[in-house]
Amino acid sequence: MVNTLDIAALSINLNQASLGQSVGIALAKKTMEAAQQNSQEMLKMLEAPHPSIGKSIDLKG
Repeated sequence: MVNTLDIAALSINLNQASLGQSVGIALAKKTMEAAQQNSQEMLKMLEAPHPSIGKSIDLKG
């Protein structure tokens, strides 16, 4: 026979596991979004022209 306290404890444990999984998924999503934003900004930075390139001409030769 299953004790009522065992069922309550099982229910609490399942809810805690579900909450932990939900928090883990939310944290992973936030991390992925931040990484995607960082990579997009890095790509923009790499595509931008360098401020000193093309400003001078080397006349020595």
